[in-house]
Amino acid sequence: MRVWDLHPGYLNRQSLLGEHQEIHALLTIVEEGRRGYAYHPETRRWREHLNALKMRHEMVVAEMRLRGYRHQSPVTVQGPVCWPEAFVDPPIRQFALLAERYRGKEPGRIPLPRSAQELWAQHKYSVLARDPERYRALGQRVAAAGSAPPPEDLVLELAMLLRQPPTPGGLRNALEHMWGYVHREGGLPPDGRAELRALLEAIQERAVRAGIRYLAESTALSDLAVWL
Repeated sequence: MRVWDLHPGYLNRQSLLGEHQEIHALLTIVEEGRRGYAYHPETRRWREHLNALKMRHEMVVAEMRLRGYRHQSPVTVQGPVCWPEAFVDPPIRQFALLAERYRGKEPGRIPLPRSAQELWAQHKYSVLARDPERYRALGQRVAAAGSAPPPEDLVLELAMLLRQPPTPGGLRNALEHMWGYVHREGGLPPDGRAELRALLEAIQERAVRAGIRYLAESTALSDLAVWL
């Protein structure tokens, strides 16, 4: 049983669908008091954080939909979301586990990062949607790091940041930056807060169809859908 703390875009098809099933299993174990897996490390860390587990479910579902899956088992997040502080494995170790698991096999939508710069390029629009000042600070920090492997503290910081909701202005700002890569195909970005989802869907479709790698390998391509 495994609930990952990395963005679901790093998971391949089998891992993505497997995590979705295991989240539902965990919810059943805790909410119905089932004895099976009651003392599993994942059960223990999520037992008091069910709304956070349901938010993780929404993140997984957003990635599933991006890849063309139809989702028919919704859950409802009610009340405040408090994420567990503990990890079964720290996020940097989770990258290593995925690298071992996927050796010679199908990878995820987002390649496992080989450098801090690759990790940042994959996360930058998700960060921009949440905190422009941290976006600038992290960008400068990563530029100075060069092609060094992703440091543990950066991996952890980005994983924790993606648990936070974006601001309304940050969402629009990030989407407008992403739109700049696909707008040459024609059409204009919709106006108004209510149309942001349509704008993201247009970006998703054009990025995948045109093979725009910079967007197609971005966490924001599914991450931002959770909040719209």
